[in-house]
Amino acid sequence: MEKNHVSNLLPDYLDNTLSKEATKKVEEHVSICIQCKLELDEMKILFKAFEEEKLAVPTKRLAANFEGALAEEKSATSKVVSLDSVNKKSNWASNVFKIAASIALLVASFQMGRILQDKSFDQDLALLRNESLQLKQTAMLSLMENQSASKRIQGVSFIEEFTNPDEAIVKALGNRLLYDENDNVRLNAFEALSRFVTSENVKQVFIEALEVEKNPSIQIGIIQALVKIQEKKAIAPMKKLLEQEDTQPFVKNEINLGLPKII
Repeated sequence: MEKNHVSNLLPDYLDNTLSKEATKKVEEHVSICIQCKLELDEMKILFKAFEEEKLAVPTKRLAANFEGALAEEKSATSKVVSLDSVNKKSNWASNVFKIAASIALLVASFQMGRILQDKSFDQDLALLRNESLQLKQTAMLSLMENQSASKRIQGVSFIEEFTNPDEAIVKALGNRLLYDENDNVRLNAFEALSRFVTSENVKQVFIEALEVEKNPSIQIGIIQALVKIQEKKAIAPMKKLLEQEDTQPFVKNEINLGLPKII
């Protein structure tokens, strides 16, 4: 159930448009899936923000002032006065200009209110996203310490939410790769870290892992990642693997293919 996330159902769930069966499915799932529960909580906050967002409209005072000015100008232009044709044209142009200026002022005030409100909403949204990442990081670090291997793998998978993980996340993933007793957890930790192989911290973790890792699939993955970035510090542990009798032949072959690209 946990692997079959219900993210696509959450918007309809919050809108109360799901069937009873689908609603029950969502509620049961989020009760056991931390990832979907976090997404639901974030979506609730976002929906609330949209509901509270008010449309920017001119204030009653501003609208009344404009209507009064417009009525005054209409009244002035409707009076019959004895002026020559030049003055009539001049007054007509002046009145039109005043009305246009009033309209421009009203529009400008409306737009300014809209801009200021949009800016405030953007700031709220940025704050929401930051809080969301903090929640996910807390959940990720907690899951990676869980006794269940499947939970630790779930925690590792949260790396997809972070484009630039901080030191705490990298360290936690490194600990999974270096010390976790489960091969699948270590493999997932390697795949997560390989996205950031240019990081000095990640390079160091990979080099340390080469000295202790016994799973051939993970060994080859680390070797390929370090060869790709031509990491010279990987030469020594690779040569050490060549000398070890328990190193699989295909792993040694991968090292022999990669070493010339680094040296």
